[in-house]
Amino acid sequence: MERSIKLGHCICNPKKPCPCDLFRERNVCQCAGEKLPDLTADVALTSLVKNAGCASKISQADLKQALATLPPLTDPRVLIGSNTADDAGVFLLNEETALVQTVDVFTPSVDDPYTFGQVAAANSVSDVYAMGGTPLTALAVLGFPVENLDLSIMTEMMRGGTDKLAEAGVPVVGGHSINDLDVKFGFAVTGIVHPQRIISNAAARVGDVLVLTKPLGTGIIAFAAQLGHATPEALAAAARWMTWLNKTGSELMVGAGVVCATDVTGFGLLGHLMEMVTQSGVTAEIDAGAVPVIPAAMQYAREGYVSGGAERNRESVRQRLQCAGVPDELMHLLYDPQTSGGLLVCIPEAQAAAFVQQLRETGHEYAAIIGRITKQSEGAIVVTHSDQDNCCDEQPCCADAEPGCCADAEPSCCADAAAPDVDTGDAASAFKQFLQAANAPGALDERQKELLSVALSVATRCEPCLKIHLKKAAEVGLSAAEIEEAVWLAVAFAGAPAMMFYREVTGQR
Repeated sequence: MERSIKLGHCICNPKKPCPCDLFRERNVCQCAGEKLPDLTADVALTSLVKNAGCASKISQADLKQALATLPPLTDPRVLIGSNTADDAGVFLLNEETALVQTVDVFTPSVDDPYTFGQVAAANSVSDVYAMGGTPLTALAVLGFPVENLDLSIMTEMMRGGTDKLAEAGVPVVGGHSINDLDVKFGFAVTGIVHPQRIISNAAARVGDVLVLTKPLGTGIIAFAAQLGHATPEALAAAARWMTWLNKTGSELMVGAGVVCATDVTGFGLLGHLMEMVTQSGVTAEIDAGAVPVIPAAMQYAREGYVSGGAERNRESVRQRLQCAGVPDELMHLLYDPQTSGGLLVCIPEAQAAAFVQQLRETGHEYAAIIGRITKQSEGAIVVTHSDQDNCCDEQPCCADAEPGCCADAEPSCCADAAAPDVDTGDAASAFKQFLQAANAPGALDERQKELLSVALSVATRCEPCLKIHLKKAAEVGLSAAEIEEAVWLAVAFAGAPAMMFYREVTGQR
């Protein structure tokens, strides 16, 4: 402390003067290893973080941008590297054995330290299971504010993690810790797999069906908990699935000869599926109504408890996504960042029912077939819903649609509504008829009305309207110059926000 006083600055934190306020007020010097006598051991861990669990991950879009200019891996022993955004890296040792390596660290997704340790362990080891591997050892990675929280919290986190890994048959052989402002915990896990039996995210085949082994909703429940809204029952349900090892699910899919799978974590179901379809060069179709969901999470999604992580996931996948008639709450859940989520498995249709039955017999009561791989493509996802009454159909495109349904749908517009086969006294039906009449050629021909529709879509910033009318403008022979002139007229009236909206929708920079 003498050196700090002489310098006039704390030698542990040069941003602080010495003597600091803590030393002046309480005669405690943390640089000298002294601790406050009243460090709390009773704290809700999720109250200490901005984003809980895997919602704390950097978004897919930002991560890809940061990694884009790094040199490619050229070592032939690297069988799977970061270029395919798979769950783990795979390194060839010999003809019979390859190493599977992964690391996962995140902020608390639950309030109890012991449970958080269990979740961190189950989440970290899941990546090895997703590759069809057998985990062998783990190294703990820990960030902890030792100056502000009682060390008993850290002990309980470590105990929860080592207990869960012991359940998986994985010893914790060491680790690394840092004095951090935020609580973070996870593990680097090493496993093995036969080089000819690697399960990757890049091998989906047309005709395969998609099976999800755990329900969605842990991210929404964690966010509701941060706001003090989640019930004890909801928290218990989320904790149950976050601490559930994917060990049995992995063993069953390996036994079934599966070649393509991934686990669903921070990028949400659609984010991880996007990597699968992109790397495999296929289109997947998901029935949102078939996707298993923790019941409380559905209610919280309806009430708007959707984290920023879900919004980031939505932005990352929207260019490859088509949806139609899907309720907002279901779309929120498909984007929801999962912590220690289930396995998303591609399996031949003939084996799917038996596979799901095996899962359910081993405690995966929510396991379900949720979609299929439909065709070869550059990578796309189509989301449908068997019940079409909850969204889009009752809302004209000109309305301010919430992100997650109409705004993400294959463009449709009130102007294209089919003639209603109901009593025209019905208000919604009459409105649709009015819109059809207003858009029909009259004193203004079809080309002129399409130019007006493009301009009005930009001025009102209606994304579905703009997409459909840009398409129709091209179909009726309008040139790019004519369309641009209509757009700039809209911008002249609506200002810079309209210009930015148009550029974002059309992919311009």
